Amino acid sequence: QVQLVEAGGGLVQAGGSLRLSCAASRSIFSINAMGWYRQAPGKQRELVATITRVGSTKYADSVKGRFTISRNNVNSMVFLGMNSLKTEDTAVYYCNVVIVGLEYWGQGTQVTVSS
Repeated sequence: QVQLVEAGGGLVQAGGSLRLSCAASRSIFSINAMGWYRQAPGKQRELVATITRVGSTKYADSVKGRFTISRNNVNSMVFLGMNSLKTEDTAVYYCNVVIVGLEYWGQGTQVTVSS
């Protein structure tokens, strides 16, 4: 079991940057994949990025080249750096991990990008 707490969301103008963080309540050293998802109003939750224990990353096409996922296994944290933000990036962003087949989610952090 693990608790995930996201932080770093806020209101930013288009073209701006934000860095989200996700703090896990237990060591993530042995957890393979961790990810960030987002859910915009009226839309389904979608995968934004994932990172494996050894640092391999995957991104949604819509954020490639703009977002960077990283993790700090020592401090049990996962980050999402977001640059060149667009209004369509507005959503609640969630941290996600799967442990022994069970999915865990944080409470989410709101990112609002204004034009």
